[in-house]
Amino acid sequence: MPLFLEQLKSDGPLTVTHKDMVRYFMTIPEAVSLILQASTMGEGGEVFVLDMGESVKIVELAEELIALQGLVPYRDIDIEFTGVRSGEKIFEEVLTAEEGTVASKHEKVFVAKNSRKYSLSRIEDILKEFEALIAKSSVTDEKDIKNLLRKYVRHYEEQ
Repeated sequence: MPLFLEQLKSDGPLTVTHKDMVRYFMTIPEAVSLILQASTMGEGGEVFVLDMGESVKIVELAEELIALQGLVPYRDIDIEFTGVRSGEKIFEEVLTAEEGTVASKHEKVFVAKNSRKYSLSRIEDILKEFEALIAKSSVTDEKDIKNLLRKYVRHYEEQ
């Protein structure tokens, strides 16, 4: 938002990476409230997933900001598509009940399912395995790191 507002002040164009790019938005007070709620629910080792609401198409957000200024998108202020950056996803992935969350006592806080529970010593061993692999791998050789991620990260999918 701050970038869009600066671009509007300079008469545009507004820059969007891709026409289909979507993101979730939440106000700071709502995020803080949900995090505080989750912090009171923890029993040890849970991963909490916050209900982020509906995703928003970034280009539609840009068009709305232009219209709120009394201008017409693509006529008064252009929107320029700059291309997806390396590692950036067009769609954010949030865990759903089908993919691996269960309800908690708060309607907007879910607990990620994890079929494996690791002891602290096992987690330390896993981290050492990653550290050793990273230390010996070159930046251009990602195959071994991705294979190790698949070993420990449930539902890991390469983008």
